[in-house]
Amino acid sequence: MVEPILDQGVGWGIILGFGGFFAIVMTLLTFAQKRYLREFQTSEMFMTAHRSVRTGLVASAIVSAWTWAATLLQSSTVAYKYGVSGPFWYASGATIQVLLFAILAIELKRKAPHAHTFLEIINARYGKPAHIVFLCFALATNMVVTAMLLLGGSAVVHALTGVHTFASCFLLPLGVLIYTLFGGIKATFLTDYVHTTVIFIVLLSFVFTVYCTSSQIGSPDKMYDLLDAAAKRNGGVPDNAEGSYLTMSSLQGLVFGIINIVGNFGTVFVDNAYWQRAIAARPSSTVHAYLIGGLAWFAIPFTLATTMGLAGIAVLDPNTLHPSDVSAGLVLPLAASQLIGKAGGFAALVLVFMAVTSASSAELIAVSSIYTYDIYRTYIRSEALGSQVINHSHYSVIGFGILMGGLAVILNYIGVDLGYMYLLMGIISSPAVFPVAFTITWKKQPAMAAIFSAIFGLICGLIAWLVTAQQLYNEITLISTGQNYPMLAGNLVSILVPLFITLIWSFAFPDDFDFDITRTKLQILTDDEVDENFRHVDDSETDPHKLKKAFKFALWSSIALTLILAIIWPIPMYLSRYVFSKPFFTFWVALSMIWALCGAIAVAIFPVFEARHSIYRVIEGVFFDISGKRKVEQEEIEIKQEEIEIKQETTNNEKV
Repeated sequence: MVEPILDQGVGWGIILGFGGFFAIVMTLLTFAQKRYLREFQTSEMFMTAHRSVRTGLVASAIVSAWTWAATLLQSSTVAYKYGVSGPFWYASGATIQVLLFAILAIELKRKAPHAHTFLEIINARYGKPAHIVFLCFALATNMVVTAMLLLGGSAVVHALTGVHTFASCFLLPLGVLIYTLFGGIKATFLTDYVHTTVIFIVLLSFVFTVYCTSSQIGSPDKMYDLLDAAAKRNGGVPDNAEGSYLTMSSLQGLVFGIINIVGNFGTVFVDNAYWQRAIAARPSSTVHAYLIGGLAWFAIPFTLATTMGLAGIAVLDPNTLHPSDVSAGLVLPLAASQLIGKAGGFAALVLVFMAVTSASSAELIAVSSIYTYDIYRTYIRSEALGSQVINHSHYSVIGFGILMGGLAVILNYIGVDLGYMYLLMGIISSPAVFPVAFTITWKKQPAMAAIFSAIFGLICGLIAWLVTAQQLYNEITLISTGQNYPMLAGNLVSILVPLFITLIWSFAFPDDFDFDITRTKLQILTDDEVDENFRHVDDSETDPHKLKKAFKFALWSSIALTLILAIIWPIPMYLSRYVFSKPFFTFWVALSMIWALCGAIAVAIFPVFEARHSIYRVIEGVFFDISGKRKVEQEEIEIKQEEIEIKQETTNNEKV
């Protein structure tokens, strides 16, 4: 195990100081929105943000929710293992799911516009048995994702500062828990924006330091020479063309890419966090938000791992880096520390903290909505009012926050690390992918086809995983089951078996579901204290013709981008066994830089432009309050005038 390069006080300062800072700031922002933007914390606001969030903020929230500790750590790990193919396969293998989810997101707006969770749609279509089965899959997915967040985050905090991993597991989500408790999903969106912005700032600072100013590397040409020398020194990379780190022709990289693609379908399609972002988005913003968010997210693992993962190969001594350190995801922080010193270690710590806490907030609110709407209001108290729902939302946030820490401690204790969980996640969550996707997109899938295919697929996936490990390595241990080929077998069986079963069953015994049921059966929850203003919906946002047009755009654009990222771009490079020349590697690095800059503009600058009027109103309100110029009478006049205008607009729409 590596020696900490930062003092423990730095670790405690990051965990408690940053956590407390974000908790205070986001709580104050929640109160500011209530005072100056009249966004009251009803149950609908807490869980759905009144389905009014704009494109840029949704895209930023998607990037934040999808930027796990693994995004930063595991991407650098596979770059360290396989060379330039690792960052690409991590990025492309986890981007296409977000792009394809744009199809489900707009179908949600078309066929279940008032849903609070995707499980509500399953319950409305199939009934309680299917609801319970997919409830288990959804919660299992949230637990796996949360475990990876805390395992990766606690490992980095411990490695860099010496803070005990068990303490980190419980304290990392503490600040998240507080601001999620007070602000709900809108608070998580605002925090997501801040965290995403910080992540891109640190990412770009790493890029320009490594490739422009570092005394140890300083240019793509020098990086190329160091990678070439490292391959010769290490005896070549197994299963890579010419044993080089500088090739996309990497068998193990391709195997990882397939595992990555399969596994991440489950953690997007079956994670309620992504459905919630679709629910919270304006209908007109939904498709563009997922496409922009997916492409912007691609830059984070691709650029970061092409920078810090490859830097790890170039500057770290492989003889002093234990395989367990690599599997735990420590290549990134160790490379940053080697290149930049304590400042690099601190930057890596901040980067991981942002990823862990922002994604944790998405998981907290996702589980909270599942508990309140799919457990409490479905099986305990169906007549619960909005205020009661908010109370139980708070209880579930606290409960899951504690459970998050406990689960991570248990996994740490038995020796399960980030790398293991990342490869395992698809076996657990992927069996539900196609049954869930067909629920909202295909009227022919019967309830029993969805239920049986998911359960049988999970059983088959677990068997394939364990049997392959036994056959290849003659034992079933954490080491043998964590290897690429057993994980590949389990992941492929888990996602493909349910697909074949539900297709055959649905064509043999087709259902003919009427999606008008989900449009009318699922209703917005009424709060006694909800202002009528928030019940007004712009008819142009829900126009069926516009939504159908958006669906077609989502379908063709997401499929085209998926084909480019998963087949057209990488496969010819793999089959050609091409080893990068120095000019081509320079182009590859430049491409990663440009992509990162474009991503930063899309999710850090564009949301501010979109929200400029709201930001101005808040700043103006704060100034008036501080200066004492704002009069209560004037506020009441403005509120009444706004109510009159909205009621008049509603009347005109009804007449039309």
